[in-house]
Amino acid sequence: MVKPKPIESFDLKPGRILARKYEVVARLGGGWEGEVYMIREKNTRIERAAKLFFPQRNPRNKTARLYARKLHKLRGCPIAIHYHTEEIVPLRRQPITVLVSEYVEGELLSAFLKRQPGGRLQATQGIQLLYALVVGMQCIHQAREYHGDLHSENIIVESYGLEFQLKILDFFHWSGPKRAVLQDDVCDLVRLLYDSLGGVRFYSKQPKQIKAICLGLKRSLILKRFPTVTHLKHHLEALRWD
Repeated sequence: MVKPKPIESFDLKPGRILARKYEVVARLGGGWEGEVYMIREKNTRIERAAKLFFPQRNPRNKTARLYARKLHKLRGCPIAIHYHTEEIVPLRRQPITVLVSEYVEGELLSAFLKRQPGGRLQATQGIQLLYALVVGMQCIHQAREYHGDLHSENIIVESYGLEFQLKILDFFHWSGPKRAVLQDDVCDLVRLLYDSLGGVRFYSKQPKQIKAICLGLKRSLILKRFPTVTHLKHHLEALRWD
């Protein structure tokens, strides 16, 4: 029996019908595990998001199953997307797992930052962004879960006014110790603040309040001061500006 070739892209065109009830609207993005598309329910015209898993990245459907269970477990966390259902569709002569979830309107944090003056946030805006992320991640950690790979390409800015309204995408499952992955989330949160303020180019000019959080991005110092996301949240809530 000839082994199917690995699929690197599904390349679904707008108008393609999946599972006889969803219409492909547009490709939203892709990654190591698969691709995400905006789809529309044929009967209700409600827009959803569909994550299609590459078979070689989803042996025995394990990756998709873990992802779906994690999203279901986090259904009470506002920052996590809401999972709806699983479909199996034939593509490239292979059964492909499709996880259907809510479609979130907004823009990736990376694009949002590029639109800002100088391509970066000011210090107080960066703290607002970090706090919104920390509150959301605290809910996830309290559920004894984690993200595992936080960066500006998997965070959606739904709105920004007095505060940021955010959603995070692409949760990962790592087989290593969970404590280490929780700590990775904390360090990733600090890195997001650092990057959103312009990174190394502007770091020396940041106020002391920012430097007391970023700590030069030294992991040991960050985790000593903020061993958990809750410690980071309490620090932000007690923050004072001169």
